[in-house]
Amino acid sequence: MNLKDINYLDYGKDEKGTIVLLHGWGQNIEMMDMLGRPFSDKFRVIVLDLPGFGQTPEPSKPWSVEDYTEMLSDFLSSLKVKNPILIGHSFGGRIAICYAAKYETEKVVLLSSPFRPSKKKSSFKTKIYKLVKKVKFLRPLTEKLRKKWGSADYLNASEINRGTLVKVVNEDLTEYAKNIKCPVLLIYGQKDVDVPITEGQALEQLIPDAGLVTYEEAHHYAYLEKLSQTLSILNNFFE
Repeated sequence: MNLKDINYLDYGKDEKGTIVLLHGWGQNIEMMDMLGRPFSDKFRVIVLDLPGFGQTPEPSKPWSVEDYTEMLSDFLSSLKVKNPILIGHSFGGRIAICYAAKYETEKVVLLSSPFRPSKKKSSFKTKIYKLVKKVKFLRPLTEKLRKKWGSADYLNASEINRGTLVKVVNEDLTEYAKNIKCPVLLIYGQKDVDVPITEGQALEQLIPDAGLVTYEEAHHYAYLEKLSQTLSILNNFFE
């Protein structure tokens, strides 16, 4: 991908470092910008539309978390950013985990971020769909069933992004998490049904220097539901 095609914001004062904000699946710059603006008096802030979302074109083929990580590394290098503070929500958090394990990173904030394949048991619908795919004369029904039963993220995605989604949700980032050396702040909602609190608890055990904050009555966008509290916690974490 041509780095010139990436849509991003770059603002603030680089007195204490650079904050890089990575949005979740199907989102864009607007979903993360409110976490950067309050710190722009002391930090340089970079918010980008990840490839395939917002105003950034999608890749030419499905990408893995590793592909997004390499893109981010090249992108930050082009902006002369070293040792960033990464803040990632959900899908963006997956990228932050991988990046921090591979490249010098000052701090990481993971917001409701998964890091391994879901352990949920296959639903009856999923089992039927897999069976239909296997039986030759039933295969023409697969697209019809996918449109009827597929997740909202999957149904709303382009063919390339569908391929990316399948890759991403099946990746296990456990070994990457173990290799993160910088401080990591974990913020999760106790009522999140998309990424359960157990994911945050597991990451707290895997990452050598990690602390978990949980919000009661909060869901997958816990950082927005408790925005003022989140900003206060971030301010303390950045000191």
